Amino acid sequence: MMSPVMAGLLGLGQDIVLMLVLALTLALVILILVESRITRRNWLRAEQANAEAQQLLENARKEIESQKKEALLEAKDEALRLRNEIEREHRDRKAELQRTERRLLQKEETLDRRLDGLEKKEKALAGRETELIRHQEELASLQERQRQELQRVSELSVEDARILLLRQVEEEVRDQAAQLARRIEDQARAEAERRARDIVTLAIQRCAVDQVVESTVSVVPLPSDEMKGRVIGREGRNIRTFETLTGVDLIIDDTPEAVVVSGFDPVRREVARLSLETLIADGRIHPARIEEVVQRAQAEVEEKIQEAGERAAFETGVTGLHPELVRLLGKLRFRSSYGQNVLEHSIEVAHLAGMMAEELGLNAAIAKRGGLLHDIGKAVDFEVEGPHAAIGADLARHYREPTEILHAIGAHHEDEQFQSMEAVLVHTADAISAARPGARGETLEHYLKRLQKLEEIADSCAGVDKSYAIQAGREIRIMVRPDEIDDLGAVRVAKDLVSKIEEELEYPGQIKVTVIRETRAVEYAK
Repeated sequence: MMSPVMAGLLGLGQDIVLMLVLALTLALVILILVESRITRRNWLRAEQANAEAQQLLENARKEIESQKKEALLEAKDEALRLRNEIEREHRDRKAELQRTERRLLQKEETLDRRLDGLEKKEKALAGRETELIRHQEELASLQERQRQELQRVSELSVEDARILLLRQVEEEVRDQAAQLARRIEDQARAEAERRARDIVTLAIQRCAVDQVVESTVSVVPLPSDEMKGRVIGREGRNIRTFETLTGVDLIIDDTPEAVVVSGFDPVRREVARLSLETLIADGRIHPARIEEVVQRAQAEVEEKIQEAGERAAFETGVTGLHPELVRLLGKLRFRSSYGQNVLEHSIEVAHLAGMMAEELGLNAAIAKRGGLLHDIGKAVDFEVEGPHAAIGADLARHYREPTEILHAIGAHHEDEQFQSMEAVLVHTADAISAARPGARGETLEHYLKRLQKLEEIADSCAGVDKSYAIQAGREIRIMVRPDEIDDLGAVRVAKDLVSKIEEELEYPGQIKVTVIRETRAVEYAK
């Protein structure tokens, strides 16, 4: 027999099982309903997607049909356009062929007319040739009759007449040759005398008062005239010591409160000037003090010389110079030519030659180096005899400068024949730097007057039509009237103008005279 508790538990378990069965059944029904709804929803979505796909396919088909129609229309338009272009090109070519055909017909007609004209000219020339042959025969007959008549009258044979005629011609030619030789000899002698006078005049001019005062004298002011006695010293010992140590002449005259330092060497003159100014400012003037001050001034001037040479090389970009060449360049700072500082002139020539070389595609480094060193001989021309161009070339050769530089230095005054374009540029730059207004103490007014005077001299020559002063007055070009002046006359005009310029005009360097007719005759006024 089961206890009541067990019976109750068994009944409770049955109820729980029943409830679980019911729950499972309910869950299964709910699951079937949910699955059925999901399946229905998926079917509806599939139907909708299928409808949309059909719609998209229909739209795509319509779009393709539309594009096909548009492409067909475009193709038809393009075909029509190409057809029109081909027809237009065909018409143009047809018209061009027609024009070419007409031109050929015209040329053919022209050639036919010219051929007819040539045939007529040939006939006329043939007639003239026949007439000419007939005239030549008549002339030969007349000459033969004349020869026979002359032989009959003179009773001379043909050979005797030829010998007599040749003898007469020989005498006439000998006389003319003698006259020509004498005239050439007289002209050469006159030219030599004139050039000799020019050389002597130039040499005298270098020692003339104005030029000497400008380039060889320095004036040192004094605080009072009493200082002159102290500069001279007891029995002149101070002035003798000063002149011995500096190598210059000290001129103490009646000029109030001034002492003149005279010397051809500009470096020594600068040392003397600095020394004398220091002694005057210090007031202690005796031989020992003079020697000390002169040594200090020499060291100061040497330092200035070195700085000036290095500055010139740096400004022009020239490197690798021998130290002694740099020092000689610095000495040019104290040298002037026609009032133009030689060192500044050398720097300017280097810049000008370098720029022109660059423009012409030449070696600018050689042009600059040659331009900077072209006047290096002027640093020692007071110590060495000869022209400064040759002295400078020798100095550059001694310090192992390249051959191109030696030639540029030696040829910058045309003492040598030019062998390189760089040497020509150095010569040209030197002329430009020296001839520009203001370069050599020449004012703009004086420069313009010189150009005007040059053109007036040219216009005064007979047969001159127009004249033009160019190249800063370094060249004068003259247009002559060809009906009045022949080729030989152009040469005479050039020579006459050179003589007039040399006699009436003062100018630096040289002036090139170019006379232009059908040919050009060139002379240089040096």
